[in-house]
Amino acid sequence: MNLVVDIGNTQIKFAVFDGDQFVEKITSSPAQAPSALQRILESYPKLTQGIISSTAELPEVLRENLSASLELIEFTHQSKVNFINAYKTPETLGLDRIALVAAAAYLFPSQNVLVIDAGTCITYDFIDENSMYHGGAISPGLQMRYKAMHAFTKKLPLLKEALPPSAYIGKSTAEAMQVGVCKSICYEIDGYIEDYLADYEDLTVVLTGGDYKLLSASIKNSIFATSNFLWKGLNKILQLNSN
Repeated sequence: MNLVVDIGNTQIKFAVFDGDQFVEKITSSPAQAPSALQRILESYPKLTQGIISSTAELPEVLRENLSASLELIEFTHQSKVNFINAYKTPETLGLDRIALVAAAAYLFPSQNVLVIDAGTCITYDFIDENSMYHGGAISPGLQMRYKAMHAFTKKLPLLKEALPPSAYIGKSTAEAMQVGVCKSICYEIDGYIEDYLADYEDLTVVLTGGDYKLLSASIKNSIFATSNFLWKGLNKILQLNSN
């Protein structure tokens, strides 16, 4: 069994896999991560391998516990992947985006795939039917747009993620902000999909990330919406790099 560990700035996430099959995800604060790891190891004694993907500093005690319990791999830009990377600056490509493309190459082989990750930023990543990754786009995510309006104006409130009660008319300032943010993101996503469909009629579109549930119902184009796409990519990279 495999353990995927994603180290973020405020949370540490663990995902357990039995071969290719996703089993469970556990989220913890950095301070509670060692005890969370211990519970996972006790619950899944067949865990033998692990991979760390980190955008923040890994707590040393957690690294020691992982190394003592598992054959551990740290995901870097030098790790083996299952696609051809044609990005002009591969060393600047986010590890999360690499993992998403790895998942697309694994789950949709020989297909043109656009992966849209609706998180802190919204990322668009395209891999073609020959497993060549071309690149994509990055734009502000939902909460980032709310924060920008609040930070750069004196009277607009700071809102949390929520769908507006009306599809396109906000009847209060808060509703108007919700409509503006949510509709602009959905128009943006549909616009990107239309651009790709103009060149690739047989396009598969994957929507994932923290805000995918909030946005998926409002997108006009056909999409495959999933929450565990990143984890599956990291698990595949672990398999490619394990001994």
